[in-house]
Amino acid sequence: MVLRLRRHAAALGVVTAAVFAAMTMLEFFYFRSLSGGLPSLDLRFLGFSESEAFAWVAALGRPGAEIILVWHYLTFDLVFPALLSLTLVSLVLKSGEHLPRFAALSETMRSVTALTLVLPYTISDYAQNIVVARILSDPPSAGAKSMSLASALVVTKFALLAVPVVVIAAFALAARRNRSDSADIGSHRAG
Repeated sequence: MVLRLRRHAAALGVVTAAVFAAMTMLEFFYFRSLSGGLPSLDLRFLGFSESEAFAWVAALGRPGAEIILVWHYLTFDLVFPALLSLTLVSLVLKSGEHLPRFAALSETMRSVTALTLVLPYTISDYAQNIVVARILSDPPSAGAKSMSLASALVVTKFALLAVPVVVIAAFALAARRNRSDSADIGSHRAG
């Protein structure tokens, strides 16, 4: 079942890119105007301090927090982590199928490998979304622990996202090198 995702890598990539573009447009053309130009907590790759998080929530106010909660966390961000994860799994499988050692693994092992690389990101992204959504739904009850946890989860999410991305790039480069080496060997034999 999981292995079939490799056939849909291009379609998943296009849909994921479209959803990402919509989220990015909302962030830069709408959400930042609600917060006085402050970036959302989701986009602070290196995390944020408690005071930065409280400043963002205060700048949003109750109406802005509700808008971001509804239009980001209860819509796009419910779908995007799963969609990105499916895309990453499909790309791991697709890029790995051109590598003899990976392709020689059983279907189960290839699926488990792809899922093992991607699921930690998925879990951390949804965990971060839950924490930030709780902060936005009840700002007065958000304390230093909630802000610290949200910050740690943002950093963790991006670090874990880098793992499958690096593996996909490494697989693609190795496959390209294998094809290049095979072409060189073929041309030497022909000559």
